[in-house]
Amino acid sequence: MNTRNLIVALVCMLCAGAGNAQTKIIAHRGFWQTEGSAQNSVTALKRAAEAKLYGSEFDVQLTADGTVVVNHDDEIGGLTIGTTDYAKLKHLKLKNGETLPTLADYLKAGKALPHIQLILEIKPHPTKAQEDAIAAACVSMVKEYGMEKQVEYISFSMNICEQLARLAPDAEIAYLEGDVTPKVIKEKGLTGIDYEYKVFEKHPEWIREAHELGLKVNVWTVNREADMRKMAGLKVDYLTTDRPLEADKLLNAR
Repeated sequence: MNTRNLIVALVCMLCAGAGNAQTKIIAHRGFWQTEGSAQNSVTALKRAAEAKLYGSEFDVQLTADGTVVVNHDDEIGGLTIGTTDYAKLKHLKLKNGETLPTLADYLKAGKALPHIQLILEIKPHPTKAQEDAIAAACVSMVKEYGMEKQVEYISFSMNICEQLARLAPDAEIAYLEGDVTPKVIKEKGLTGIDYEYKVFEKHPEWIREAHELGLKVNVWTVNREADMRKMAGLKVDYLTTDRPLEADKLLNAR
């Protein structure tokens, strides 16, 4: 085989390998459907790491006095997080009995689990000032813990994504809303799209377009086996699910 043909053969092998890449599994709000766990708890993060998943997703909110706490809803214990000081929230409990974690608590736990990615979702906030503040606080804390390579950012807020791209230009940042083409995402300096599976059912071409632009593709929140198979067949890079063990077994038999 001459040199030119050898190069062509090698390129073909590489392309074939890329096309067969496994879809990686991300636990939605951590691996919480297991004994002793709860959504967005530190235990859920640890359980996801024990299951050898690619990542564990979690949500953060900003308190009135600027503390970043881990919680999906903007309320807990009848209190609105954004208008309440942390001192009034810090003793509240999750469903598994854990105290409401701060981002610092989560990062400290995650740093001890270096083989799992932390998928940090910053929730939209009522004002741009609040969104700018929580984006800056998250980036600063991730840098403080030296976890720039272990933490990836996602948000439904384009403003937050744009702030993250400005503050952490080397970070993995994906947009969640599903209303923007991959081309626009690339132009904004983000690294991926992270859309609901129904969006990709309507626009399967966005997955190919994203890959052609060098963007990564995640899909949420996929809990039915048929949808898992369909999304994997479309060659998404990551699949976020409340059923991480079932998804991992179905898509990535070890």
